[in-house]
Amino acid sequence: MSQATTLVGLFFLLLALYCGTDPFRHSAISDFPDFESYPVEMPAWSQVPTETDTQNLLQNSEIKFLNQVQGPESIVFDPLGRGPYTGLADGRVVFWNGQSWTDFAYTSPNRSELCNPKPSPLSYLKNEHICGRPLGLRFDKKTGNLYIADAYFGILKVGPEGGLATSLTTEAEGVPLRFTNDLDIDDEGNIYFTDSSTKYQRR
Repeated sequence: MSQATTLVGLFFLLLALYCGTDPFRHSAISDFPDFESYPVEMPAWSQVPTETDTQNLLQNSEIKFLNQVQGPESIVFDPLGRGPYTGLADGRVVFWNGQSWTDFAYTSPNRSELCNPKPSPLSYLKNEHICGRPLGLRFDKKTGNLYIADAYFGILKVGPEGGLATSLTTEAEGVPLRFTNDLDIDDEGNIYFTDSSTKYQRR
């Protein structure tokens, strides 16, 4: 075995030890010592869909509103067909009035200059728990109320005129909502929602 081969092998051994022990806490999960991973059973390859987009429709789609809104998430239209409405990284819910984006609602009662527009979506991350982060949006087609899943403030509702949303719940069966992500409403008005983690928040 040559000296070069030995050095390469030693390098990869040290690299594996470094990644495994993370002595300088560079890992993305270093601040979560109780983090647990679980195996996921993947389907057999024979069950994976093989259909492809032969017309390449997605790549040929048009990008709309580039650089006009920061971190848009969940696109919805109201019962009258107006919109789209979307939640932004600065905690606002805005809608397109046909000419420009207009403020419609917000989820945090503690908004301040900390929530003012910034250069990029990542600029808002450290203040998300103050400004709010509306992720999931759904309109009740019968009432026109907008239901919001906010990552920090749980499930909220705002009327057809917009404004500060009212909190509906921040827990489910006694378990606090840590990372409320999306929601849907059935024809009977029942709300179904997802909470991405019972331990960790976005920040």
